[in-house]
Amino acid sequence: MMYFFILLLPFLGFLSSIFFGRFIGNNGAVVLSTLSIFSSFLLSNVLLYEVIFSNSFCSLLITNWFQSELLIVNWGFIFDTLSVVMLLVVTSVSCLVHFYSMEYMISDPHLTRFMSYLSLFTGSMLILVTADNLIVMFFGWEGIGLASFLLIGFWFSRIQAGKSAIKAMIVNRVGDLGIILGISCIFLTYKTVDYYTIFALVPSSLNLQSNCFFFGLNNISMISIFLFCGAIGKSAQIGLHIWLPDAMEGPTPVSALIHAATLVTAGVFLIIRCSTLFENSNILWFVCLIGSLTAFFASTVGLVQNDLKRVIAFSTCSQLGYMIFATGLSYYSVAFFHLANHALFKALLFLSAGSIIHGLSDEQDLRRMGSLLRYFPISYTTILIGSLALVGFPFLTGFYSKDIILEIAVSKQTVIGNFSHILGCIAACCTSFYSFRLIFLVFINNTNTYKNYVNNIHESNIIMVFPLILLSIGSIFFGFLAKDLFIGLGTSSFSNTIYVSPLYFNFVDSEFLNSFIKNLPFIFTILGFVLSLLLINCFNVANDVVLSWKMSKNYRTIYTFLTQKWNYDQLALEFVVSKCMQFGYNISFQLIDKGIIESFGPKNMALQLRKSSKNFSSNQSGYIFNYVFLIIVSLVTLFSYTVFFIYFDSINSAYISLLFAYVFYFGL
Repeated sequence: MMYFFILLLPFLGFLSSIFFGRFIGNNGAVVLSTLSIFSSFLLSNVLLYEVIFSNSFCSLLITNWFQSELLIVNWGFIFDTLSVVMLLVVTSVSCLVHFYSMEYMISDPHLTRFMSYLSLFTGSMLILVTADNLIVMFFGWEGIGLASFLLIGFWFSRIQAGKSAIKAMIVNRVGDLGIILGISCIFLTYKTVDYYTIFALVPSSLNLQSNCFFFGLNNISMISIFLFCGAIGKSAQIGLHIWLPDAMEGPTPVSALIHAATLVTAGVFLIIRCSTLFENSNILWFVCLIGSLTAFFASTVGLVQNDLKRVIAFSTCSQLGYMIFATGLSYYSVAFFHLANHALFKALLFLSAGSIIHGLSDEQDLRRMGSLLRYFPISYTTILIGSLALVGFPFLTGFYSKDIILEIAVSKQTVIGNFSHILGCIAACCTSFYSFRLIFLVFINNTNTYKNYVNNIHESNIIMVFPLILLSIGSIFFGFLAKDLFIGLGTSSFSNTIYVSPLYFNFVDSEFLNSFIKNLPFIFTILGFVLSLLLINCFNVANDVVLSWKMSKNYRTIYTFLTQKWNYDQLALEFVVSKCMQFGYNISFQLIDKGIIESFGPKNMALQLRKSSKNFSSNQSGYIFNYVFLIIVSLVTLFSYTVFFIYFDSINSAYISLLFAYVFYFGL
């Protein structure tokens, strides 16, 4: 029952708030939804002891969902090391976000609806991470998609919020198509959708191939490609990343939940869960390439963003790239470690940003801030801790996972490994630059805000500060305390849940790298800080030099290029969206719907029937002498043709039938 209630409690909080919110009021909805998530968090801690420290895995079968010949799908859940750690990450961050929202959304008239959506989001994510088969996982996958749509468009009276919610839903549908195709290929290959049955059958299907567009493809590689397409959509990798910045239109607690522990981590989790399939495929190099390009692309775009939340959003996209290319290097435990670390300091950054926005009359533009250190001492401290953890400052949480990803990339000694290491180091420099740029523009530089904002400025109260303090502690100490559990050389925590081929395991090699290579990420981090100090928080002696360089043509060209996000949105609009719209109108609507279907479908048949009826009725004059005349003429004609055909001995039954029909029609 304990395992079952971990999954059930968030949905009870959702149902109580959405159906009975009018009766229990805002306070009742807040208390019930927060208490349900907190209870799941406490029970998840008990699971941590039972599953990880006592090494006692558990499988929970609730009931049969549906059965169609060989396809048997049960409501089944697995509680192993991977799912239990994800339970802790999701419930802890979600609990703090619920608690934070009590004050942040207190003035919103739809608070009960907001809290119910948060609980639905959390419950769907718990189903996704604990499912023991792909169909139940896909149920949770679509559940978080629905909840994200509802939360991003929560302020439905704002046009941009509705557009952003629709954009997120449509872009994720592209990735979901890959998931559906992957599940279909898995069932065709293994005749089951249960995780561990599939993983057990993988060695017997290494050489199976299928024809796809006249090409023979390995089944496992094809399945991995489809699953990776789903991960690209949910985890906002380059190509399908365009929905992530627009997701900032929702309330700040939503951004913290989406970017820290739920939606965007689902794709990374799917790859880690299906490590057996990916390890036996031929696409790991492609996974590594996409991840490294995403880390580099998002970090460069984040350099010039002027919205406080969008800077952190592109940081999320970049960090997801690190996780993805770590899985492409076959270091799934390192990617999972960075996922857990990232959940803490990214939730800290978003909630701290929400504290500033809340106290500054909902202002989010970095150009309208400055000199806020004396007004937001606590928020400044928490953002500084989160930023230092993000850039991988030594001995903070991010340092223990981010630097190791770059070390194992170069220790691979392959082209794709070296390429990923170079892009990762450049991304680390850019991450340091925009993180300190944010701090300078918000807290250090001269103020550029409005006077009435300054008059009403205030630090957040204890309800909003308490989650920040807890997340700050986690951002400082969690990486050090959990390093040996996740990636220690002697740990066996994930040996039964993550498979790594012996051909790809070279973790020990990263321990013996040259000291300069090991310190290279830190050097790039310091370089990013120095550049931010010079370009954003200029020394007086360097003002003229920096200003003249900023006014140069090359600088403006680079700035414009990055501001336009590498022109990716424009290319996607011109070559994908507009083409799809033209196809939808000219081909699908005009040619197929209005043309073929209406011409040969029920509408045209009804139209022709009406026209025939009109023509038929127009032949009826109502005068008896007209009808007698037609009957006589018809009979004479029939008799004449019959005699003619008999005389020439060439009568044909078909002709006679036509003549009778002719006589019958006009005779009537």
